[in-house]
Amino acid sequence: MCDCGSSRTPDAGPFASGRALVEFVLHAHGGSVAVAELPDGGLKQTCQGCGTAFVLKTFVQSCPACGGVHAVSPPRVNDPDAVQYAGKDFTLQQAA
Repeated sequence: MCDCGSSRTPDAGPFASGRALVEFVLHAHGGSVAVAELPDGGLKQTCQGCGTAFVLKTFVQSCPACGGVHAVSPPRVNDPDAVQYAGKDFTLQQAA
């Protein structure tokens, strides 16, 4: 059984913040969570890097304006305030 919903380690896993949360979701279940679509068309967001408005449509997504990477974890998918930003020096690797 999956242990990704566990709260055994405070501020870790799906309840981490910032870059730690983005990296957790990015690698969860071999990367399949990161590309899964959010329910109800996504979450309206303002990029925490450049301030551009966009809709977070997958669990991990880059801002269309600056490339800043944002993520939300499955247990918090309905909470726009739970979306975390990885920081301006973090980029998603493009598939070859």
